Amino acid sequence: MSDQPAPGPDLWTTVDTLTEWLDANRPIEGREGILLRILKLSEEVGEVSEAVIGATGQNPRKGVTHTWDDVQAELCDVIITALVALRTLTPEAREVFGWHLERVRERSLASAK
Repeated sequence: MSDQPAPGPDLWTTVDTLTEWLDANRPIEGREGILLRILKLSEEVGEVSEAVIGATGQNPRKGVTHTWDDVQAELCDVIITALVALRTLTPEAREVFGWHLERVRERSLASAK
């Protein structure tokens, strides 16, 4: 892997744009709409599981149906869905995520010292 960032759109600008697009096309509004957006994470995690099972051929009836590239793509979908869900809950999603990531980093790496 390169130390250079991958090319592509700015993460948080894209999250904002996706959130706005989803908000404009939301069939269910209010609290239920927010809950359904958060529940979308469960669907995406299930797709990661399906891809891992398919990449390892764990279902003898189906055999190998996915690749590890499929697993990577599904993991990316989980991340995007989580960031959009967080942005739906707060306009300060970038800051909330940054603060939380720093807490996890400190907590996790403190034991490595």
